[in-house]
Amino acid sequence: MSAPLVSVVVPMYNDRRTVDLCLRSVLAQTHPNIEVIVVDDASTDGCADVAAAHPVQLVRVTENGGPGASRNEGVRRARGEIVFFLDADLTMHPEAVAEAVALFGEHPEYGAVFGVPDKEPLFPEPLVGQYRILQYHYWRKSAEGDVSGGFYALGAVRRAAFLEAGWFNTALRQTEEIDHAERLAARWPMLLTSRIRGRLSDESRMRPLLRKAFVRSRLRVPFYFDRGRAMQGMETGGRAAASALGGLAVAALPFAAVLPAAALPVSALALVGSVLADFGQYRFVRRERGLAFTVFFTGAHLLVNTAVVAGLATGLAQYAASGRFRRMYQPGEALA
Repeated sequence: MSAPLVSVVVPMYNDRRTVDLCLRSVLAQTHPNIEVIVVDDASTDGCADVAAAHPVQLVRVTENGGPGASRNEGVRRARGEIVFFLDADLTMHPEAVAEAVALFGEHPEYGAVFGVPDKEPLFPEPLVGQYRILQYHYWRKSAEGDVSGGFYALGAVRRAAFLEAGWFNTALRQTEEIDHAERLAARWPMLLTSRIRGRLSDESRMRPLLRKAFVRSRLRVPFYFDRGRAMQGMETGGRAAASALGGLAVAALPFAAVLPAAALPVSALALVGSVLADFGQYRFVRRERGLAFTVFFTGAHLLVNTAVVAGLATGLAQYAASGRFRRMYQPGEALA
């Protein structure tokens, strides 16, 4: 029996730093039957020329449409029965595609299998980048199993399941993955597994990281109201409590100047509660990187949790005020 054709779809926007390594990892796959489709989303940094040096099908888009539009374009051109999505800021281990094919063979009921990035970054990173990679790895590693959230940066989807769920909503620039995965999970089970592995280069500066956390949290509010639940997998009750308590710990600090006897204990207790609510994460970081880095990690994660809470609060206000925002995940609606 011949190996199934796997279409590897790589959406790319200004990824000159990473795309060469990304495509080298794709072309080094042990699975013998792949095609590689790179969709350049109107990049301005010359990364399309880097991609063109590889034996891939390069699609150049003249107007930036976002990751959902790029993935849709890749699927339209794909010929494989399996589509493997890989973001251009990731590399994948040589057996990643073969493992995805094997998993679909072992579990014909699954519509998608998503991977877990390594705890080591693709490049040496400053402290914020190290925090982000470890946090990203741990949350996904700890959520292995059936999920309702999709991780299309590193994962494979049966083409038939993808088409049944429908295309990515191109109006969604930050949350197109959760929208598509929810539609797919309603029809097919999905698996998150460390059998599919890669290595990631992610945000390494605090301000853009906080902005991303805020925006994505805000845009999730109508999604949660529509579905009536959080996503199965990473979004646990403990992590929701950790975010809320982290936000409280920071929010109480400005009152320390006028009400130190009340504000400081509240802030300290909230911080302790935030750590305990997601204690496995901090234990993992302590084991991997030692106490000093764990202290830094705790401070960084406290700031990110605060951005998440601020995003949720802003999203709730926008949900109450804007009918368009409330309907953003409904078919035919554009993002406000």
